[in-house]
Amino acid sequence: MIEIKNLDFSYKKTPVFSNINLSFVDEGGYADNINKSRGAIYGLLGENGVGKTTLLKLICGLQRPSEGTCTVDGMTSHDRLPEMLQSIVFMPDEVTLPDGATPQQYVNELAPFYPNFSQGKFLQLMQELEVEPDRKFREMSFGQQKKSLIAASLSLGTDYILLDEPTNGLDIPSKAQFRSILSKIADEGKTIIISTHQVKDVENLIDPIVILSHNAVLLDASVQRIQEKLFFEYGGEERKDALYSEMLPGGYMNVVPNTTGEESQLNIEALFNAVLRNKNTIKELFK
Repeated sequence: MIEIKNLDFSYKKTPVFSNINLSFVDEGGYADNINKSRGAIYGLLGENGVGKTTLLKLICGLQRPSEGTCTVDGMTSHDRLPEMLQSIVFMPDEVTLPDGATPQQYVNELAPFYPNFSQGKFLQLMQELEVEPDRKFREMSFGQQKKSLIAASLSLGTDYILLDEPTNGLDIPSKAQFRSILSKIADEGKTIIISTHQVKDVENLIDPIVILSHNAVLLDASVQRIQEKLFFEYGGEERKDALYSEMLPGGYMNVVPNTTGEESQLNIEALFNAVLRNKNTIKELFK
């Protein structure tokens, strides 16, 4: 389990987090999760500059909190103990790759530090993503390089996988391949955290959903709980009681408190906007 307690963090005089509390566990951490063998794919959402990447760096120990704690399976992240580092991988949005190296050579450098690395899985993922493992990075497009990093990260055999904007640079077919691969990885019981602005790329994949604002966690809930608390109405007229309304072909899509218990189809972009515009209301709804 990744556990964050009463955490503060600032860049010099610029505060990023103030007394935040979060936990990331397999099975989504919720009693309503039906498939107990399945891991969780957390969606970490927020506007630019709220600290999504910083939070991932704090989790893997690349940043130190000024107050509070961040632990991975009970180990303090910033201590960066070998046992912790073997259990977690962080794939940043941008990575400087050695031009003259190949993906196979790149993963060969990583493999000794990860006892559960699987060469067979690496080759399988490279094949699924349609990238040649022995082709030099300098000969690849940005999208092919990104897919190589995804294959390398997912083949290391870690319990925790942190992905920062993983679909940046991927074309539409590659995004579909990525979703399929990540769903299979979650079925292996892994805990995955995806920080992204491209919510449409992972809309049917992420559960639970965490939404950050400056200095605060605005929402931390499973999809089922969100559907219990909010109703997403499609095709109606604009409602004055809506937390968020958006004109779509065929009428408005409204997000309103769910007073009837009826289930609706979650729209993550609309959820995001509703949460940002109604912070206090959302806080009360999700107590």
